[in-house]
Amino acid sequence: MGCFSADGIAAPVNPFVFPKWSNLAVKAAPPLLGAAATYAVAVFALAASPQTTDVGYQPDQPVPYSHRLHAGELGIDCRYCHNTVEIATHAALPPTQTCMNCHKHIRASSEKLLVVRESYGTGMPIEWVRIHDLPGYAYFNHSAHVRRGVGCVSCHGRIDKMDVVYQAEKLSMGWCLDCHRNPDPRLRPLEYVTKLAWIPEEDQLVLGKRLREEWRINPSEDCSTCHR
Repeated sequence: MGCFSADGIAAPVNPFVFPKWSNLAVKAAPPLLGAAATYAVAVFALAASPQTTDVGYQPDQPVPYSHRLHAGELGIDCRYCHNTVEIATHAALPPTQTCMNCHKHIRASSEKLLVVRESYGTGMPIEWVRIHDLPGYAYFNHSAHVRRGVGCVSCHGRIDKMDVVYQAEKLSMGWCLDCHRNPDPRLRPLEYVTKLAWIPEEDQLVLGKRLREEWRINPSEDCSTCHR
């Protein structure tokens, strides 16, 4: 097949204009595009899964542990079990020893605690199901928030009223940015960070503004803050 030059005379096409590897590229393009589309769908499905975005996600746990009983009625402080929230990025899950500190003596033979006793006897950890599970590309530091007056209830809801814990907030990027742009409604004195039922004695916005200025809180909105 020919083409026309500037003077209108047909000229032959040079068969060496495109390198030989271009043929391979043309053949490989459809499967590569298909793989890319599949990957995009998979990423979207993961990002939209109940484990990361759905308010109300409430999986079954290997042990029927009631936060309403322990944190609510008995008043056990969040930090007794999640003892790293003030010093580390992650809120640690309690080792079985923490459970047995009480349950060696309280309801020690209860069938509900069979998994706990087995874990304690074998040394194998209980396989709790994570509920508040951010994607791997999102960085969140518990201690940075807890040590600046963001209460547990702001992200986790009224845990002390839950027999079975569920995800109370969206935990989406937009939800996080709303707080970074306007933290005043979530700030409280440090001594009340784990007091889930605490109610301020003054207007929350007045209190939050004062605490933000006192502690020089200026949350970053830069992408690299959470996506490192």
